Amino acid sequence: MLKVDDIHVYYGDSYILQGISLSVGKGEIVALLGRNGAGKTTSMRSIVGYNPPARGTIHFQEALISGRPVYANIRSGIGYVPEERQIFPNLTVEENLEVATRPPQASQMPWNFERIFSTFPLLTRLRHHLGGELSGGEQQMLAIARALAGNPQLLLLDEPCEGLAPVIVESLGEIIVNLKSDIPILMAEQNAHFALGIADRAYVIDKGLIRHQGDSCEISNNEEIQDRYLAV
Repeated sequence: MLKVDDIHVYYGDSYILQGISLSVGKGEIVALLGRNGAGKTTSMRSIVGYNPPARGTIHFQEALISGRPVYANIRSGIGYVPEERQIFPNLTVEENLEVATRPPQASQMPWNFERIFSTFPLLTRLRHHLGGELSGGEQQMLAIARALAGNPQLLLLDEPCEGLAPVIVESLGEIIVNLKSDIPILMAEQNAHFALGIADRAYVIDKGLIRHQGDSCEISNNEEIQDRYLAV
């Protein structure tokens, strides 16, 4: 579904990603783990097209997408939930969903309002509330729901747990796991305990390099990796 091969990304003179490779297959939740500043968000932004790699390639559904503009990658079927959420505060929940709606692929079960509100029951009673009136957890739910309204084939979640109360994190984890059967997910997350609890596989990134990869149980049980790269 997604293959990132040896990408190198710069911010001005800063060498941020130094040869990142990763993949996401159908029916998978894959976590990209690391501390703040490790390169997680840059990796996500590079995949979606905001920071195209200077070297290396990104393929989505076997098509080369590195270097394409963001809108083209979104239209091709990538759903992106940025760290800042970026919902429209002066639009209602329904209006936030409406502006992101795109037709589904021919064989795809559409993410219409009925399906979205069934998946995110917390948003049902808030559908006529302004985005700016929602709590942080409610805004995160809306940001994910809005990405799904575009009927994507792949979902990128950047730091979905950041700043959320534990009870909301738990609910969010259940929703993400339930989405896996419909759409593969790449999730960048600092909260390793949360991510490893729901992901099938994980990559550990530090200073722009992938330091380790493996199944979630392996990484969870590896104290050296936990202490060296994931402990806060």
